[in-house]
Parts: sequence; structure tokens; C-alpha cells
Amino acid sequence: MATTLTGSLAGFRPRQRPSASGRALLAPLSEFLARYKQAAQASLSEPFTGITTDGSVVPGLFPIQKTGIPTRPIKDAADAFLALFGSTQRAKALVPVDSDAWRRWSNIHPFVMRHGVSFDELSPAPRDQGLALLRESLSPAGFETARNVMKLNEYIGEITGKFEEYGEWLYWLSVMGTPSSDEPWGWQIDGHHLIVNCFVLNDQIVMTPMFMGSEPVAAETGRYAGTRVFEVEEQDGLAFIRALTAEQRSKAILSRELPGEVFGTAFRDNLELNYQGIRYDQLSSSQQSRLLSLIETYVGRIRPGHAEVRMEEVKRHLAETYFAWMGGLDDDSVFYYRLQSPVILIEFDHQAGIALDNDEPSRHHIHTVVRTPNGNDYGKDLLRQHHEQFEHAHRG
Repeated sequence: MATTLTGSLAGFRPRQRPSASGRALLAPLSEFLARYKQAAQASLSEPFTGITTDGSVVPGLFPIQKTGIPTRPIKDAADAFLALFGSTQRAKALVPVDSDAWRRWSNIHPFVMRHGVSFDELSPAPRDQGLALLRESLSPAGFETARNVMKLNEYIGEITGKFEEYGEWLYWLSVMGTPSSDEPWGWQIDGHHLIVNCFVLNDQIVMTPMFMGSEPVAAETGRYAGTRVFEVEEQDGLAFIRALTAEQRSKAILSRELPGEVFGTAFRDNLELNYQGIRYDQLSSSQQSRLLSLIETYVGRIRPGHAEVRMEEVKRHLAETYFAWMGGLDDDSVFYYRLQSPVILIEFDHQAGIALDNDEPSRHHIHTVVRTPNGNDYGKDLLRQHHEQFEHAHRG
């Protein structure tokens, strides 16, 4: 593949490949974490560029503008959350808006670079108010998925008995900057299989990187029996590739082997990822509708109003939107797919087991990620423009 993983953890997993006896071994956790942190620090030492196709950012894609969609409910929820803390906890929860803490998220379960306040250490009132901040920022469907990921993390604890590693409340919430109606600020939740970044500037929001995953994806027993995630993302992705003609599939399918991890995972903020697969304008009108519906599933995790603003942004670049696939096409196949344009990167991947004993990718372990390429993950391009405008006005 024509892919450069700049400053990343490319190809590195805590599980080793099967030995000659066919039995996979878990790498020692201390060795894994040492290497993980080393690679993470190397990535964080690089100035932020953003995800690109060749290392060069396409300019002018994300102007500061009015959306007409109020962000006051998000600010009020953040204010109410912070108001419940004393000075010590408040200081722990607050992070400067231009801090590199934005980039220190990690989807693995060991506690690496966690910051902010842990839901596990909160009493019910601030915990509920922290969830209210998520609820106001996400759509009902997005909030339900986020909560279900947390509940399934509890289910992993029930399966493994390792509640020091897995649990419903082992997630950290940070407020970046001071909640404001006209100054930039935001928030981040960080933990196993759930990372949401929300940047706010006036009535604009940016909600990437957004990483959601689960192992397993369904709870069969226990406190949250019946909980299921990513069924639509899985089934609609498979339905789309099946809707292509043989000629179209020859363009879309890159490999029968899966990549092992989504490319836009943690500490890959400067990933270079070329466009590959089949382009939107090479699809029939019905296929185009299916592709838009698949994109809307992911964008629809954002709160109403702002989700529509985001989709309009996506639609302006449909002629440059590509769909790529790896893996099989059968009812029980495992697979990876991505949708990529100058303004959005969406990835879905079936994973090998970590908590569960699956040495090969299975449908029991899924990762998804949504990114904003060309420098606007974490709202960084909007923040850059805001600083430039403020400094220009100040000098004037």
C-alpha cells in the first residue's frame, strides 16, 4: 500500500503472532508499554500537521464562519460539571486549550497518559453531569453508542475479572480552556475504546478524532446483557461493497488481508495516507446514496444541527471522496473499510483479540475512527485562524 505512517505505532500490537505451535503469546505488558510510550512521545514531539495524503496541508478548507446552531447547551453542561468541584479537582479537570493533552489520547486499556478527572473517582452528581456534557455534544444515537462502549468495557471486566483494567467508569474527562460563548475551548473523554474530542469556537464545533471500539461488541450475560454496538456500521459497510459491480470492486478492494489496526489510531496525527479505492463519481446514483448513508452513520454521532453542518462540508468534496476495502465479502467475513476525502477520514476494522483469546481478526472486536484531515483535528485549524485574527486585531 502507498501509505506512510509518520510518527506512528505502525505494525505494533501487544499480541505477538502465533508461534510454531500455533499458540499466540501475550507480550509482557511492561515491555509493550515501554515501547508504546516511546513511540507515543516520538509522535508528540513532532509539530502537529494533521492527516494528509503527502505531508502537505490543503489550505482554506475550514473557514471560521457562523453556523446558526447554538453551542450554549454544551457550555452550560461544562459549566455545571466544573461547578461541582473544589479547587483541587477543578484544577485537575481543566487543561489549557492549546495544550498537547488533546493529542495524548489512547484507546488501549492500560492507563497511558491519562489526564483530567476519572469518572471512577467521582461521586454520582459530578459523574452524571459529566455524562450530561457528552449528551449535549452528541446525538441521541451517538450518546447511546458511547455509553454502550463504556458498558461493554464493564462486561470485559466481568469476563476477565480484571476490574483494575476494565470497567464502565475507567474514563477520564478534561475540559480544555474555559467554557465560553466567544473564545475557543473544548473537552475530551479518554479511555479504553472511547475517545471523543470536542472543540468549540462560537457556534462551530469539531468532534474529531472520535475513536469508538469494543471487545466484545455484544454482551451475552451479566449486568448489561443484550448491549450491542457497531452492527449498522458493520452491515452497511458489507452491503455497500456487495452492491458494487465486479469492475468497481476491482478498484475498491485493496487486499484480502486486513491492516491489523485503523491507520488513524492514537499518535498518528501526522499520518500520510494516499487516496485509494473507488471514487464517488465512479458510482451509480443508488450506490452514491448508499455511500452517503454510510457516512451519515458516523457523522450522525454528532449533535443535531451540527451533524447537518458537517454533512454539508462532506458533500462539498464528494468528487474527491474514496471508498477502500480490505478483507472478505461473505456473511461471516472479517474486513476493513475506509472513506476518505480532504475533509473526513472514516475507518472500520475487525481486530484480533486482546481481552479475548482470538489470535486472528474476528467480528467480536471492532475499531472505528473518524478524523478531520488537513489540519483540523482537535479544531486546530480553527484555533490557528482565531489566534491570527486576534493578534491582527490586537496589533491594529
